[in-house]
Amino acid sequence: MSNQVRSPFGNFTTVRPALTVDDLLAAPVAEALRTWEPREAAESVLYVDTDPDKADTAVFCAAYDVPPEASANCVVVAAKRGGATTLVACLALAHTRVDVNTAVRKHLGARKASFAALETVVAETDMEYGGVTPVGLPAGWPILIDEAVARTPFVLVGSGRRRGKLILPGSALAQLPGADVLVGLAG
Repeated sequence: MSNQVRSPFGNFTTVRPALTVDDLLAAPVAEALRTWEPREAAESVLYVDTDPDKADTAVFCAAYDVPPEASANCVVVAAKRGGATTLVACLALAHTRVDVNTAVRKHLGARKASFAALETVVAETDMEYGGVTPVGLPAGWPILIDEAVARTPFVLVGSGRRRGKLILPGSALAQLPGADVLVGLAG
């Protein structure tokens, strides 16, 4: 009998339970996994080792034989209202786009919403560009998840670093602190 962990999709040479690879994850991601309740959600997360030069979605999906409908992108949006800016993470399947100007803006009651500046995202999340993930975001950040992501049996997201990705059930993402599943977030 083999103890080999298998990925539910894709072609990866290294697949391990994410809870066993703290040193390969961005610090806030590793901490979030250690403290995530319910424990079943944290225990369902897999880590796959990948080439950081292939972190961009289209290149990644082609290189590792991952269907875009099993991969999700996490983008950070800056929503402004009355002089206050709220940073919010939005998660959508790779073959769709987050509707920033309508869905996000209206959901947050913001006057204006746009993608957050790269420098802001990296500084605020303590994650690398190309690896931002909804797992381990700063406390209090809203996480908007497109309904299609939450329905996906297993979905690939960043690990907080350009090297490596996480694979977990879409339903587990919906259990993250601050998560809100929305119909029509992406199209």
